[in-house]
Amino acid sequence: MSTTPTPTGPRWRAPLIWRVLQLLARIVTGLLARLEVTGDVPEGLRDGPLILAVNHIGTFDPIALSAATRKRGIRPRIMATGGLFRAPIAGAAMKASGHIRVNRTRVSADEALASAAVDDAVAALAQGSVVAGYPEGRITLDPGLWPERGRSGMARLALATRVTVVPVAQWGSHEVLPYADIPANLARAVWRDITRRPTVKVHFGTPVDLSDLDAGVRGDVQRATDRIIAALHAELKPLRADEPMRPAYADPTRRSETRRSFTPDSRTPAVLDVRGDDLPGAGQSQQRP
Repeated sequence: MSTTPTPTGPRWRAPLIWRVLQLLARIVTGLLARLEVTGDVPEGLRDGPLILAVNHIGTFDPIALSAATRKRGIRPRIMATGGLFRAPIAGAAMKASGHIRVNRTRVSADEALASAAVDDAVAALAQGSVVAGYPEGRITLDPGLWPERGRSGMARLALATRVTVVPVAQWGSHEVLPYADIPANLARAVWRDITRRPTVKVHFGTPVDLSDLDAGVRGDVQRATDRIIAALHAELKPLRADEPMRPAYADPTRRSETRRSFTPDSRTPAVLDVRGDDLPGAGQSQQRP
């Protein structure tokens, strides 16, 4: 397990608006679903610095995560897509709450590259924050809704800061809101949720051991990425023990693909991330056998 560093400078405190939004998320989740939160984060890590690596199965995930972290007394700064920050009301709330913008798609040259989000997250951890993010980089399109092969941003963040990574597995949130065409299907989905009350499970798992990996060693960023995704698979498995292959609920708006499907027991490839978002210069001077 990584040794969590001591924050430098003034410690970040969650703004009032974020505390209110977490309470609102808890209320909304309670109206639409049954929330079950299991596992925990050691008391000494709840105030950060800490990284929460969360699997991504549906559009309701951030609300479920906000409700679950409130229940555990955690105020995470969530790494979220730049599209949310562009929205007039939601964007202002995201900024005021201290969340971290990830511009996977830029609509103007003024917006920072996606890689800048890692620097922002490093700065947040230095302030003692809890940073939460989705290492898959998108809602999973795996046919079984298992975590897909991850992108390297969260691994780079963990190796650069040596901050503890806790996997957070979610299940059931994919039933609350549709994957696509939300405005057209929202009323029907809300009515279904109120009458059926699907169970949403959130589990805080065992920290991922990355202590033997180094960002400067060729392939270690990919190895760290795969360990985080494998940990999410392991923590998710008990939550869906009665749905081991495919989810019982089929969302007609969701497409599926196997291009990024991940098998936990597969051998980790000893190569740099081909997407080119490893740390600059990583692995140029060292290589593991």
